[in-house]
Amino acid sequence: MGLFSRKSEPTAEELARIEEAKNDPIHMRIRDIEKTYGDHRVLKGVSFDILRRKTNVVIGPSGSGKSVLMRQLIRLEKPDAGKVLVDGVDFAQLDGMELERVRRRMGMVFQMSALFDSMSVFENVAFPLREHSSLSAKEIRERVMDRLEGLGIGHAAKKWPAELSGGMQRRVAVARATVLETDILIYDEPTTGLDPVTVRTVDELIMETEEKLGVTSIVISHDMASVFRIADRITFLNFGEVVASAAPRELLQELDPKTMDYVEASGVSEDILNARRK
Repeated sequence: MGLFSRKSEPTAEELARIEEAKNDPIHMRIRDIEKTYGDHRVLKGVSFDILRRKTNVVIGPSGSGKSVLMRQLIRLEKPDAGKVLVDGVDFAQLDGMELERVRRRMGMVFQMSALFDSMSVFENVAFPLREHSSLSAKEIRERVMDRLEGLGIGHAAKKWPAELSGGMQRRVAVARATVLETDILIYDEPTTGLDPVTVRTVDELIMETEEKLGVTSIVISHDMASVFRIADRITFLNFGEVVASAAPRELLQELDPKTMDYVEASGVSEDILNARRK
């Protein structure tokens, strides 16, 4: 929300490029990203790939640079150096309308959902369409209800966020983030503050959304048990550097002993680790 304007429709050339790129299994290529604040170098040449229509998880200890990396991926900040290639276009170098058109393809599910308490579920989801599209009231209603029903919460359209469980609030947040037909969905610590049952519900939601909507999912997380349940690819960021980026099974084989100690100390059960090693 607030990442793009209502006049950021893609050109015919851009639509053709996007359509052609759908056959590329890599949706985003992050190359040599650097970010420094004052004397503190946070990102130190970060490079990895984001797989199309897969769940891509970025993990790492507190202070490793996950949140800073997320801000570069959605261009809330411009990296000091490096490239963020989205379907071959360097997102890091875009400005103006070109930047807004790429941003329009991205949705964000914020930590704790960040719904507007003063708006109903319907109005929360309709908000991006009213702000950033020229759809009629009828078209907005149809699209909002289609998205809510697709995520199994059409019955909650008139409810207030405070009336919903944590899991349902996350569903509303996903509906809002994807109602503009985004194809990249970024989750910022989606299981923070949730009980174990709701965590599993959110995990299922992430996988369900990817399957139903065909989106590419990027999950920033420190919840290791959740990560190993949902991830198709895991990128381990440690103090500004990528120490491994691979499928879960391969990642466990690539990690150095110190980093593996972090994974095992995080509370991931042996059953989960053993299952993903096979």
